[in-house]
Amino acid sequence: MWFGIKVVAVEAAALGLILFAARNCLQAQATTQEDPAGDVAANPGPLAHDVSPALNRRAIRKAMRKVGDWQLRSGENRFSTDWTFAALYDGLLAASRTTGDAHYHDAVLNFAERTGWKLGPVFANADDEAVAQSYLDLYFEHQAPERIAAIKTEADKLLERPDDKGKDLWWWCDALFMAPPTLARLAKATGDARYLDYMDREWTLTSAHLYDPAAHLYFRDASYLGQHERNGAKLFWSRGNGWVLGGLARVLPYLPANHPTRERYTTQFRQMAQAVAAIQGTDGLWRSGLLDAGDYEYPEVSGSAFFTFALAWGINEGLLDRQTYQPVVAKAWRGLLTHIYADGRLGSIQKIGAAPGSLSPGGSYVYGVGAFLLAGSEVDRMSGGSPRR
Repeated sequence: MWFGIKVVAVEAAALGLILFAARNCLQAQATTQEDPAGDVAANPGPLAHDVSPALNRRAIRKAMRKVGDWQLRSGENRFSTDWTFAALYDGLLAASRTTGDAHYHDAVLNFAERTGWKLGPVFANADDEAVAQSYLDLYFEHQAPERIAAIKTEADKLLERPDDKGKDLWWWCDALFMAPPTLARLAKATGDARYLDYMDREWTLTSAHLYDPAAHLYFRDASYLGQHERNGAKLFWSRGNGWVLGGLARVLPYLPANHPTRERYTTQFRQMAQAVAAIQGTDGLWRSGLLDAGDYEYPEVSGSAFFTFALAWGINEGLLDRQTYQPVVAKAWRGLLTHIYADGRLGSIQKIGAAPGSLSPGGSYVYGVGAFLLAGSEVDRMSGGSPRR
């Protein structure tokens, strides 16, 4: 009898240990998977030694495939309409055009079809409209009305929405990457210039409040207007300005040459490009806080990748002097490659936030990968690997 009780007690204790371990395992998984957009790998493994900074088609596309393939393996099952993934879809479509690999394109198309070409859930939120950029790019390939139905409905409601004099529609600078390129594409898709005019009006309002005409950089939002870095410099966030400069590069192809305010956009693009190039780090990249690089231990890859994309695009489109800016882009691309790990993870990406901050070398988030793929597509084009588009 006593022996039987002991056996039951031992078995119960063992079961308790198993349940405890299982619970801890589930908690650990929840910790590493709580952000669908990415994670911070404490031990991401060795850096890649099979990528080259050579500016030729083979080297550039190999690096793009390495990062793109890792991202699909690790994150395709988490695709959503969130703005974080919207930036990734833009990069995947660009990667497909550049490399000729259809699986990047098809991953985006399959998601769009599964989700019914829907937007994010909040009306008039630029973040929830960002996914429609990829929908519109897919629409230009095949003009099925359902591909733009949701964004057209949203945009038509926006046209009827009166501006709030107390708060800009796009009150944070990131929004200039999310919504304006979407509306500019919609204007082309429909032939309705009202969407372009609306975009222009809202961009003007946001810029009037957040663009610093002396520094030629954007504050993230109004709450940062009076904030400073430790060295006393104004606080300008790398990724926030990357969103804007990338947004300009995504809007300008859809802004007609005879548009009355196009020159204002090209002037701002050149101003920002000059400001960004002047503060490039010795490693080719930019820190999270742009004007106090010494206060940030690691470079920030998502902002750096958006800068690389926009600068290379500017060279390709003849808006930036090649002799001046191509060395900047080449140095930046070289720097980006030093943050690719052996398995294809792209690291040193700051997690979701609104201001400069600390980051981990193993941190990888989908918007940074999207920016990297956009950058690679334009670096490839700059290097003569793909035609003007």
